[in-house]
Amino acid sequence: MTRRFLFVLGSARADGNTELLARRAAEQLPSDVEQQWFDLAEHPVPDFEDLRHDSDHVRPTEGNVALLLDATLAATDIVIASPLYWYSVSAQTKRYLDYWSGWLRTPGLDFKATLAGRTLWGVTALAHTQPEVADPLVGTLNNSAAYMGMRFGGVLLGNGSKPGDVLNDTEALARAKTFFAQEAPLARFVYED
Repeated sequence: MTRRFLFVLGSARADGNTELLARRAAEQLPSDVEQQWFDLAEHPVPDFEDLRHDSDHVRPTEGNVALLLDATLAATDIVIASPLYWYSVSAQTKRYLDYWSGWLRTPGLDFKATLAGRTLWGVTALAHTQPEVADPLVGTLNNSAAYMGMRFGGVLLGNGSKPGDVLNDTEALARAKTFFAQEAPLARFVYED
């Protein structure tokens, strides 16, 4: 299968530091790797409604949720590009991950089996100088990948608060050059180590 990257942008700000860093990393991908960029601010999805005890989920056929589902199913690599908001992913990003719960229960999708073996990556910019404050975000993505049987490529961290600040983070820009070239291991829950 040809590699196809889905970049899910979860920022409330267009062209923010997280997106800038993700685009720098994406520039390093080979030209034959397909890229799709899905901006959750430009294509918002409604709040997720948990129907698992009320009725069956139905595959969406139109609108932003259908577009996002189709893009997710088509991707070999999913990149969550979310700024660090209150030490985790943004609300838009969390809403996208919440939809995974419904897609797991949608008849005919085989969502978990389809994503198993594919790779989840993360990119984030944070204003704090200590990268450990991003551990909850990293944990969210790692555990999501582990539950789905996916590989996890880790999270590319950059520092920046004001628009464009991340472009001054030379270490993050250097990591961006090789971030997607690394071999992503099968995700594991922390308790499995």
